[in-house]
Amino acid sequence: MLTKKYVQGRARQTLRQGGGSKSSYVVAIPSYNRVQKLAEKTLATLKRGGVPRSCIHVFVANEAERKAYAEGLPKDLYGKIVVGVKGITPQRRFIVKYFKEGTHVVSMDDDVEEVMKLSRDGKSIKPLGDLDKFYKEAFRVCKEKNLYIWGVYPVKNPFFMKQETTFDLKFILGTTYGFIVRHDADLVPTVAEKEDYENSIRYYLKDGGVVRFNNVCLKTVFHSPGGLGLIENRFEVNKKAAETLQSRYPDLVKIRQRENGMTEIRLHAKKT
Repeated sequence: MLTKKYVQGRARQTLRQGGGSKSSYVVAIPSYNRVQKLAEKTLATLKRGGVPRSCIHVFVANEAERKAYAEGLPKDLYGKIVVGVKGITPQRRFIVKYFKEGTHVVSMDDDVEEVMKLSRDGKSIKPLGDLDKFYKEAFRVCKEKNLYIWGVYPVKNPFFMKQETTFDLKFILGTTYGFIVRHDADLVPTVAEKEDYENSIRYYLKDGGVVRFNNVCLKTVFHSPGGLGLIENRFEVNKKAAETLQSRYPDLVKIRQRENGMTEIRLHAKKT
């Protein structure tokens, strides 16, 4: 006869190994036509970081994509494949609606090679290591501060990174971020390009702040070929989105033109 102590011990072991036990969060990965890249990058990153595979949801565009991913992805790297919609912005909206209110969701793109952390001396960056622990801590900070979204530093450069966590208006990079689900129209971005900027603004206006870990960053390739984020005439679409956001949030958005012609946004909140 199995004792209660033995059963509880086995349950804890299963959770550590990424078995069927529930995690305190879920991971949502929107992906399109990049089975191999997803397996080699984001899913491999999560496995190295100790994230239970049972909490990993891969969101695909249609039934044909579901079949391709089911056939191509190793079964030990994920928990579930969900048929959603095509397009990165519509898919992210679908993901929010898919999960119940109060669910802790880590949203990740399909090409994250590594989550990195600033060294103690601030001179270099190295793999963060225990992602499961970091994700749990990130949501703990959100709950403590009564905030609903967290993110990481948007640039992989130790020169600009700091050993600090901030709670004012900051850009929350869409490549990897966490949020606590609320089915609230006030939190739904309206632009396709620069959607993560508007997402940052809407959470800030709703809650009075966002959580950003400025000592954590990502190793990834932005705007890599294929996938959900491919947009024709990106420069023009980018410029239009930036101007829309500036006109909608004039007190929070500044725009500037890069040398290559790309329009950039800078967020700033006036101090009261």
